[in-house]
Amino acid sequence: MSEILNESLKKAAKGTALAFVGMFMFMLLEFITRILIARNATQSEYGTFSIGFVLLNFFVLLSCLGLQVGATRYIAYFRGREDYRKVRGILFSAVQLSFSASIVCCVLFLLFADYFALVFHVQESSVLKIFALAVPFSVIIEILASLFLGFDRVQEKVYFRDILVNVLKVVFIVSALILGYAFLELMYAYVLSTVIASLLFLVYALKKLPLLRGAGADPMQKELLLFSLPLLIQNALTILIFQIDTLMLGYFKTAGIVGLYNAAHPISQLIPLFLFSLVLIYVPLTARLYAQNLIDEMRRNYAILTKWINSATFPLFLVIFLFPEAVLNALFGSSYTQASVALVLRILALGMLFHVLTGPNAVTLIVLGKTKLNLIDNLVGALLNLALNLLLIPPLGMIGAAIPSAISLIVVNVLKSIQIFMMHEIHPFTANYVKPLVASGVLISLFYVLLKGFFDTTTMSIGLVIAFSCFFLIVQGMSILITKSIDQEDIMLLGELEKMAGINMDRIKGIVKKFM
Repeated sequence: MSEILNESLKKAAKGTALAFVGMFMFMLLEFITRILIARNATQSEYGTFSIGFVLLNFFVLLSCLGLQVGATRYIAYFRGREDYRKVRGILFSAVQLSFSASIVCCVLFLLFADYFALVFHVQESSVLKIFALAVPFSVIIEILASLFLGFDRVQEKVYFRDILVNVLKVVFIVSALILGYAFLELMYAYVLSTVIASLLFLVYALKKLPLLRGAGADPMQKELLLFSLPLLIQNALTILIFQIDTLMLGYFKTAGIVGLYNAAHPISQLIPLFLFSLVLIYVPLTARLYAQNLIDEMRRNYAILTKWINSATFPLFLVIFLFPEAVLNALFGSSYTQASVALVLRILALGMLFHVLTGPNAVTLIVLGKTKLNLIDNLVGALLNLALNLLLIPPLGMIGAAIPSAISLIVVNVLKSIQIFMMHEIHPFTANYVKPLVASGVLISLFYVLLKGFFDTTTMSIGLVIAFSCFFLIVQGMSILITKSIDQEDIMLLGELEKMAGINMDRIKGIVKKFM
C-alpha cells in the first residue's frame, strides 16, 4: 500500500471522527428541536413547520448555486497545484455570487409565501415569511463552511453549522416555551438562532481566513459558476428526491398528515449519518488524489472507507427497521406510533440503507468532474419520484409518499455506481465488505424472530431499544472477525483511532490481526 494512500486514510479517519461528532450533534439537536415543536404544537402546526423547513432548504440550496461543493473542490484542487491567486479568487467569487443570489431568493420567498400557503394547505402564511428571512443567513453558514472544508478544515463546519446554530435553536425555543409563547413565536426563535450563528461565523471567518482580506486574486467567477451551475440544478433535484414527498403530501392531503409523515422522515435521515460524515472530508482528499492521477489509491480509499461506514451503519438500520414503533414513541410520543407511520419508517429506512451501501458515489462523480452525469442521474430520480408521488399519494397517502422516495433513491444510486465503475472501476463491493453484512443480517434476523415469540416489540421501552442497538453493534463486530473480513488498512485506521481517543488498543489490534 502506498504512502500516499496511508496518509489519505489517516486524514479521513481524523476528519471523519470530528465530522461524525458534528453530524451526530447536529442530528441530535435538530431532533430535540423537532420534538420540542411537535410536542408543543398540534400535528397541523408541526406539518406547517415541516413544509416551511423544506421550502427554506430549497431556497438556501438555490442561493448557494452549487458553490458549497464546487468551491470546496476548486480550493483543494488549486491548493494541490500551489496556485494561491486562484484559491483567493475562488474565495471571493463564492462569497459574492452566493450572497447576491440569497437576497434574490429571500425576496422571491417573501413574495410567494401566500401562494405557497394556499397550495400546501398552510393556514398561516406568516410562518413561511418568517422562514424566508432566514435564507441569506443560512447561505452565509453553508458557504463559509465549504470554504474551510477546501482547506481540509472540518472543525469550523462542526462548531458553527452543526453545533452552534442548533444549540441556539434549542435554547431559544425552550426559552420561548418557558415564557409561554405560542407556535408563531417558536418560529421566530427558530430563525433567530440562524441569524446570530451566521453573524458570529462571519466574524470568525474574516479573522481566520487571511486570504479573504488579501489582494492579488485571479477572477474566477465564470469558471467557478460554469462548474457549479450543474451542481445548482443537481442540488435542487436532490431536494426533490429527498423532500418532494413532504410538499406533495401538503398539496394532496393536509398539514396534519404532513406532521405525521415527518415523524418517520427525519428518523430515516439518521441512517446515512456515517456516510455524510465521511463525505465532508472525502471530497478534498479525493480531489487531491485525482489531481495527481492516483486512481488506484482512489479505488482503495473508496472501498476501505465505505466498508467502515457501512459496518457502523448496518446495526443502526436494523434497530430502526425492526423496532419502528418503539423508536417513534421514544422520539415523538404515542400519537405518532400509528401502524401506517411505522410502515412509512420501514420503507424510508430501506431506501436510505441502499443509499449508504453504495458509498459516496455522487461526490466521486463531482471529484471526477462529471457534474453533468450527476445532474442527469438526479433528474431521472426527481422525475421518477414526482411521477410516482402523483400516482400513489392520492390513494395511499403517507405510504404512497414513502414508496417513491425509496425507489428513486435506489435508482439514482444504481446509476451513479455504474458510472464510476465504468470510468475507473471504483466500487466498494469486495468480499471483506459483503461477508460481514450478510452474516450479521442473518444472525440478527434469527434473533428477531425468536424475540417476537416472547413479547410484543412494538411496546418496548427506550432502554431496551438502546440495549438492542449495542447488541447489534457487537454482532456486527463479531461478524467481521468471524468471517475474517479484515484488511491491513483496518489496522492502520485502528491506530489512528487509538491516537485520537488516547486509549491503548494493542489488545484489540492483536485480536484483529489473528482474524486476518
